[in-house]
Amino acid sequence: MNNSTRDIDSLIELMAKLPGLGPRSARRAVLHLIRKRALMLTPLADLMQTVAVTARECLRCGNIGTADICDICTSHKRATGEICVVEDVADLWAMERSNVFKGRYHVLGGTLSALDSIGPDDLRIPQLLSRIETEDVQEVILAVGATIDGQTTAHYIADQLEGRVKLTSLAQGVPIGGELDYLDDGTITAAMTARKEI
Repeated sequence: MNNSTRDIDSLIELMAKLPGLGPRSARRAVLHLIRKRALMLTPLADLMQTVAVTARECLRCGNIGTADICDICTSHKRATGEICVVEDVADLWAMERSNVFKGRYHVLGGTLSALDSIGPDDLRIPQLLSRIETEDVQEVILAVGATIDGQTTAHYIADQLEGRVKLTSLAQGVPIGGELDYLDDGTITAAMTARKEI
């Protein structure tokens, strides 16, 4: 590694580790940032430093924000009695992009997986059960992926909540093996609108 480009090469290596970026895309992105240093690189570096200090997980739902309780959880407009259960924050953000759900969320932090030794206590399932006890929840929407692990997780949660709240899941539009983060807004909207009772 050339000493004169060590920092730039290190930045490219770090960028290449981001999802969706390989070494070639990372090089192009870094070169673009350097060329637009004043407009992009400096503000990006400043914002990244700020986010590194302020970003935190919402203590209630697991969303990522800058406060202990996120804006969605504190909004009185979102207190609809509905909680949409998703696997991770990317799924929550995908649901928010679709602008179809007006309730609150619960991020599990993954799915149950016997193969990876991930059980209910390794996810945020106990916190979900606690929320059902303490919040005025009438409906839980299971918006987990249509993968084997996602469906295993949905069935486990459904068993735990049976008879306590109305349980629904996303319907048409979510392909088998599909993940919410990769679906377009229209597909998410169709799946949420046509959700079915479990």
